[in-house]
Amino acid sequence: MGEEDAVAVDQDRFGGGEDSLLRHRHSSPLTPPQHLSSKVITLPTVLTLGRVAAVPILVATFYVDCWWGKTATTSIFIAAAITDWLDGYIARKMRLGSAFGAFLDPVADKLMVAATLILLCTKPMDAIILGPVPWLVTVPSIAIIGREITMSAVREWAASQNGKLSEAVAVNSLGKWKTATQMIALTILLASRDSSFERLLPSGIVLLYVSAGLSVWSLVVYMRKIWRVLLKKK
Repeated sequence: MGEEDAVAVDQDRFGGGEDSLLRHRHSSPLTPPQHLSSKVITLPTVLTLGRVAAVPILVATFYVDCWWGKTATTSIFIAAAITDWLDGYIARKMRLGSAFGAFLDPVADKLMVAATLILLCTKPMDAIILGPVPWLVTVPSIAIIGREITMSAVREWAASQNGKLSEAVAVNSLGKWKTATQMIALTILLASRDSSFERLLPSGIVLLYVSAGLSVWSLVVYMRKIWRVLLKKK
């Protein structure tokens, strides 16, 4: 989703690094991939670390009960989304991708998204048509976070198995759409907490449910691929 993609230039923008890390675990530890930087701390990694550091600030500003608190929360999330793209761009153009960055990038993304979803669940929003609906954000949030936890476990398991299983959990094109709708939805939902943008709430809710649907769909696709590999092994 950011610097992780720079580890494998031929991978799609959102998520190449996770698959690359799986392949690197099967390669010889004495022969590191040539396209990885030997440095642990690079500019893209610093940007990624900035996203991790921004999570507690996001949480703090979310509970500031005034206009600037809402503006700050939304701005921090937007900045995190921008740096997510920027660190990957810099890593590719300057060939600064690193194994540490590829590991840290998806962690930073998941932390930011999970924290934002949980925060939104703590303060249920009123649907313009339906009125107060406590489960409106909770249901898709459970689906999104549950999918990420499941896929992290599945990829860790696949990395300990043969290369075919690693290929089965390679990030597919659904990842791009899932991430795009997720980031846009959360930005809208954070912004709609301000009365000036509350009209955007329905579109944010719709996009969040679309993102949740894509998350579950992509999980099903991965599981089907894994099942086919396991059947062939019998």
